[in-house]
Amino acid sequence: MDELPIGRRVAYWRGRRKMSQQVFADRLGKSKSWVDKIERGVRRLDKFSVLYEIADILQLDVQLLLGKDPDRRSDALNCIDQLEVDQIRAALERYDALSAYFDAAPYPPMLSDMRKAVNHAWLTYQYGRYGMLTRALPKLLRDAQAADAAYGADDQSREAAHLLGQVYQIASSVLRKLGDSELAWLAADRAMAVSQRADDQLLAGIATTRVGNALLAMGRARSALELNLRIANRLAPGGGNDASPERLSVYGLLLLQAAMAAARTGDSATVDDLLDGAQEAAHRLGGDHNHYWTCFGPTNLKLHRAAAAVELGDGGRAVETHLAIDPPSFNGLLPERRAHHMLDIARGFAQIGDVSAAGEMLVRGDRLAPSEIRCRPIAHEVMSDILRRTRGAPSAPIAELAEHMGVGI
Repeated sequence: MDELPIGRRVAYWRGRRKMSQQVFADRLGKSKSWVDKIERGVRRLDKFSVLYEIADILQLDVQLLLGKDPDRRSDALNCIDQLEVDQIRAALERYDALSAYFDAAPYPPMLSDMRKAVNHAWLTYQYGRYGMLTRALPKLLRDAQAADAAYGADDQSREAAHLLGQVYQIASSVLRKLGDSELAWLAADRAMAVSQRADDQLLAGIATTRVGNALLAMGRARSALELNLRIANRLAPGGGNDASPERLSVYGLLLLQAAMAAARTGDSATVDDLLDGAQEAAHRLGGDHNHYWTCFGPTNLKLHRAAAAVELGDGGRAVETHLAIDPPSFNGLLPERRAHHMLDIARGFAQIGDVSAAGEMLVRGDRLAPSEIRCRPIAHEVMSDILRRTRGAPSAPIAELAEHMGVGI
């Protein structure tokens, strides 16, 4: 498909997402005529900002729209350092809502600006640019907190709370990735509290998965399992609940995270039951989507099947699941998801004794989202294991990656 004009590639992926031109145009904020002209090549699509937005709506890597392999990013890579952690902690420890009770901020951030900043932060996270994100998080946290405090008694209060809840979730997610599980738990707990003021059960459901992930990282798998299951049961489609794509996505992700917690406890039967429930939700959803920034759908479900197998110590099953994933569907996922999966499969190959293939998975993951491999403690553990078990010298790509990661050979 690389030789196709860019408009044809847009049309192809729009069709893969089962999205009409009108729906696509509405989400993009353009007319149906504009979309039609782009897809037929009558109008040029040469603004990267628009390409980036299209890629977000279609839930794929922008490089696919450009006819290129979704490979290594050119942006500079930096992992989080202690100074950035301290700045994020300071921002999380602010109590602007209480201060505003006594003295409201005279010039709060505009919500339109906050929406753009939060969307950009989500994309930065899902493209695996953790260093860039952690540098931006302290200010984003302060701005979102100030907006939430300033609009606390206004008609815009729910949206301000919703945006703050999202920022807390972003902070929790990246902090957990980078190994600060306790601070990740604090941010996730804040997200759950704010989501109640935002009056959005689905936002609270996603915040629950962040809390569960933090608990899991702290070794509290049983608590994570029970929490995810309890909220999943309350949000399940049916009864008084609708079966909207958003609800299916949030409900499905809760089941996936519960399955990961069950896998950590070694309960394979519960894992299978939860994954089957998530599969039903993914089937009803009908494709891979990014509602509420969940990246939920049939392909992500398969990624979690492989990850759960790794947690259960069944590397062979994880590798089999990986090999059965449809490449175009996999390439349509955002970089963080794909690189995370490569890390999981590296662990799977290591479990079955194929350390060469394990190293290759880390190298492939690094090409997709370097921060996911170079900055995560679990990836360092895997690389150390690979080097320790490799007979003779490792291959040049693995040795080079190990050097970048700071893992000694």
